[in-house]
Amino acid sequence: MIPAPLALTLGDPAGVGPEIVARAWRARKPAAPWFLVGDAALLEPYGIPVTVIDSADQAAAAFDAALPVLHRPVAAAVAPGAPDPANAGAITGWIETAVRLALAGQASGVVTAPIAKATLYAGGFRHPGHTEFIAELTAEAPMPGARGPVMMLQARDLRACLVTIHVALDQVAQLVTGERVCRTARVAHEALRRDYGIARPRLALAALNPHAGEGGALGLQEIEVLAPAVAQLRAEGIDITDPRPADTLFHEEARKGYDAAICLYHDQALIPVKTLDFWGGVNVTLGLPIVRTSPDHGVGFDIAGRGLARADSLIAAIGLAGELAARRAAAA
Repeated sequence: MIPAPLALTLGDPAGVGPEIVARAWRARKPAAPWFLVGDAALLEPYGIPVTVIDSADQAAAAFDAALPVLHRPVAAAVAPGAPDPANAGAITGWIETAVRLALAGQASGVVTAPIAKATLYAGGFRHPGHTEFIAELTAEAPMPGARGPVMMLQARDLRACLVTIHVALDQVAQLVTGERVCRTARVAHEALRRDYGIARPRLALAALNPHAGEGGALGLQEIEVLAPAVAQLRAEGIDITDPRPADTLFHEEARKGYDAAICLYHDQALIPVKTLDFWGGVNVTLGLPIVRTSPDHGVGFDIAGRGLARADSLIAAIGLAGELAARRAAAA
C-alpha cells in the first residue's frame, strides 16, 4: 500500500491532456488513486464527474466516484489545438504544485501529461523540458545514491536509458563522453535496485557506430570512450556489457539478457521502444527524490478536442508510477 495518491498534471490544456486524463479516469483500475492538478473546467467537455478538492488527502475518498481536482485555473480561454503562451504560467504552476506535494509526502509520485516547449518558451520558460524543470525543482531534496535526471523509456520488457536526449545527431559523438556514460549507468543501476526491486541489475551498452566500430575501422568511440567507461563501471561493481551493435540489441532473445539498455542518442532508444509498444510506452525519470513518469508522446495539437486521442500511454504511466511508489514506500 502507498501512503498517498499520485499527482497528475494536465499538461498543455490546448493539447490532448484534458481528453486523455478523462479517459484515464474512466479506465481506472484497482490501483493507486490519483488526483489532477489543473483547471477543473477543462474536463467538462469530456463528460466525467469532477470534484474539486482542497488538499491531496481528500483525493482517495473521492476517486471512485469522481475525478478529484486541485483547481488551479488557466489565465486565458482554451481552444483545442491553439496553444496560448498566456497559459504558460498556469502550466508550469501545475507542475510546481505536484512536485511540491510529492516532496512533502502528500503525493506518492508525479505523472505529467505532455507540454509544448515552444509555447512555454514564448511565455518565459527557460528549461529544456519537463525533465530538467523537475530536476531543478527537486535539486535541494536529499536522496541516496547517484542523482539524475536520466530519461528512461519503458515498453513491455524493454527499458532504454538515454545518455543524450534532444540534440542534433551531428553533436552526439562529441556529447557521448565517458563521464556521461558512467553517470547514466550509475543512476540506472541504482534505480533498478531501488524502484524496480532488481537485486543485481544487468545493463547492456549500445555502441555508437555500426558493428560497434568494427575494431576501429568504422569509428574509434567504442575503443577510446566506451570501453574505458565500461572498465570503470565494472570496477565499481556494476554489471554492464561491452558496447554492442545496436542493430542486434533489441530483439526478443537479446532483451532477455539485460534489465536495461544504455542508449547513446534519442532514436537509438525511441525506435525500438515505439516499435515494441507504440501506444503504451512510458517515460520514466530516474535519479530523482520523487517518482515521476509521463506518457511517451506529445501534446497532439492536431487531434486535440476531436475525440481521437488514445490514453494507453497515460494509463500505463499512472500504473507504473503506482508500482514504483509502492516499492519506495515499502523500502522506507
